Order: sequence, then structure tokens, then C-alpha cells
Amino acid sequence: MKKLVFATNNEHKLHEIKQMLGKGFGLVSLGETGCTEEIPENNDTLEGNASQKSHYVFEKYGLDCFADDTGLEVEALNNAPGVYSARYAGPQRDSSDNVKKLLSELDKIKNRKARFRTVISLLINGQEILFEGIVNGQILTQARGEKGFGYDPVFQPDGYTVSFAEMELDEKNKISHRGQAFRKLIDYLNKL
Repeated sequence: MKKLVFATNNEHKLHEIKQMLGKGFGLVSLGETGCTEEIPENNDTLEGNASQKSHYVFEKYGLDCFADDTGLEVEALNNAPGVYSARYAGPQRDSSDNVKKLLSELDKIKNRKARFRTVISLLINGQEILFEGIVNGQILTQARGEKGFGYDPVFQPDGYTVSFAEMELDEKNKISHRGQAFRKLIDYLNKL
């Protein structure tokens, strides 16, 4: 079984991908590799951040790995918050503050088109492959729903009448940006 590190400290994401990956790979967390430091994420693109994280783990620990980065891109805001989605309202990374700032900036703006985008950087034997997932939608005028996290309460995917935060997790994962990118990654890994 090939060992593969997922460069995340998010236990929910780790559990989710373990279930999707199957038995061909032994997926391990950052903590299981002995990596306890904060991995740098200081690029100005999602691709750059995902790549920076996977290269950091590969170069420091010599292990094949993958890392992801996700952003909400709002058309009327020139694709902001984008790579700064988690810290849009400040370094405290507070989801509630981020949503309030987003809704405030979109107040009185009719164009509410947005998309969630996830990029995964996979490094195997020093070779990098990128995978992307995108879901298009609209920013609602107020938060709806209790499920999910981050901007989920104000994001309504195209073709739906509910926000991500009103969807069951299984339903959201079928269409979400992260789900799409992970399925591409898993499809690639299963062919190795």
C-alpha cells in the first residue's frame, strides 16, 4: 500500500477523502507525519497556495502528498475574496465576519454571480499534477441554513433553490467544487 499525505489539519476533509479513496493508498494526516508546524500559504493564487503546501511537505518529509486550496470568487468584486476567502474580514479567520463583510460589499449590487473553486496539487515522485473543481452560483442577500461552514449559508448553486448550508452533506458533495476536485484526484490515483 502506497503512503500518501493529505497536507491538511482539517479532520473532516481527511475523513471524507479517506472514504472516497479506497484501499489502494494509506492516507495519512500531517500530524501522523510529525508535521506540527503551520505550512506556509502566502501565494496570490489558489494554485500557488496548493502547490506551495504540497511542495513543503514533499521537500521536508520526502513523502508523496497532496494539498488543496479553495476560494469564493464573486464576479462583481473582481473575483474577491478569492485566495483571501478565509481571512477576508481579517487575520482572525472568522466565518461570520467574512460573510458580513461580503454581504455588506454586495449591498445594492444586482450582479451576485459567484463561484467556489478548489485546486488540488498532487506531488508523486516529485511530479506535480493539478486538479480543479468549480461550482457556479449566486450570493444570497441573507444567510440561510445551519449546515456547512464558511460562506455556505450565502451561496446558492446554479440550478438549486437552497444554499449549500441548507443541503445535506451527501447532496452538497455530489456537486461541490471540493467534491469535483477530489473525484478527479481519486480517479487519477486509482489508475496508478
